[in-house]
Amino acid sequence: MNIQWSDQALVEMKSKFGNEATLWRLVYDSEGCGCSVDGVPTLWAVNATEPTDVQIGSNAVQVWSDPRHLIFFEDHVRISYLPEHRSFKLSSDGQTYTNRLKLQDRRD
Repeated sequence: MNIQWSDQALVEMKSKFGNEATLWRLVYDSEGCGCSVDGVPTLWAVNATEPTDVQIGSNAVQVWSDPRHLIFFEDHVRISYLPEHRSFKLSSDGQTYTNRLKLQDRRD
C-alpha cells in the first residue's frame, strides 16, 4: 500500500500536530460502530507502532498499520485537504473513503 500526501494536507497536518508528529498509524476504527466491518478510516499520531504493524509507503511521514486493516483500502490512496470544510480527505482512483478523515493525537 502507498499513501500520497498533498502539499496542503502536509502543511495542515503539521500546523495542527507540529513537526514532531512523524509517526502515524492508519486504522480502520470500528470501536462503537457495532460491527468490525462498519469502521471509520482514521490516522493516529503515535509514539511507537504495534509489534504486528507493517509500514505503508508514504511520500512524507512514516505510516504504519495493522495488516488486517489493509483489506479495507486500495493499494494506492491519497490524503488531501479540503479548505472549504477544513477537513482531510482519503481517496483513491476508485473511491472516496471519507471527506472527513479524522486525525487523532495518540502520543503520550
